[in-house]
Amino acid sequence: MKFLRLAAVLAALSAAFIAVWPNAWSTASAQEHAPGTPAPDLVGANRWLNSPPLSLEKLRGKVVLVEFWARECINCIHVLPHTKALYEKYGKDGLVVVGVHTPEYDEERDARSLQAALNEFSITWPVAVDNDSRIWNAYGNRYWPAIYLIDRDGRIVYSHFGEGDYEDTEKRVQVLLGEPS
Repeated sequence: MKFLRLAAVLAALSAAFIAVWPNAWSTASAQEHAPGTPAPDLVGANRWLNSPPLSLEKLRGKVVLVEFWARECINCIHVLPHTKALYEKYGKDGLVVVGVHTPEYDEERDARSLQAALNEFSITWPVAVDNDSRIWNAYGNRYWPAIYLIDRDGRIVYSHFGEGDYEDTEKRVQVLLGEPS
């Protein structure tokens, strides 16, 4: 009988933990990147591909989408077509997409393999090679993929971790660009 009561208590505690934990995780992420937080600069990259080095100072006045990704991350690969669609649709209107390739695995540090991945996925936007995780750490990022939208004044106004919310991200880009949604 004691075993059944203990099992019931543990099951209830587990259910409560599961119900609360994702919300606590989301809340922590949202507090860390509250709207209006100045975006960290894009300094510390080992090198840049598809572009000379960029800085947020040089991008002031533009809407910037910073996407943290890794070339072997399947979730990142799933998000890339959506990022590409935003880049193609809104680049002419002032959206700048900046990929920050922060390797998850040692083999992802290889520049030739990364360049091959850029070619394979038709990534033509600027990519910071963040092998030492300097940009990753400046953003306090912990997830692949992660998207940060930065307004024309250099403030983080939106962040999303993982796959999904593509329509919401696009609507936020439209608002930042001053376009009707």
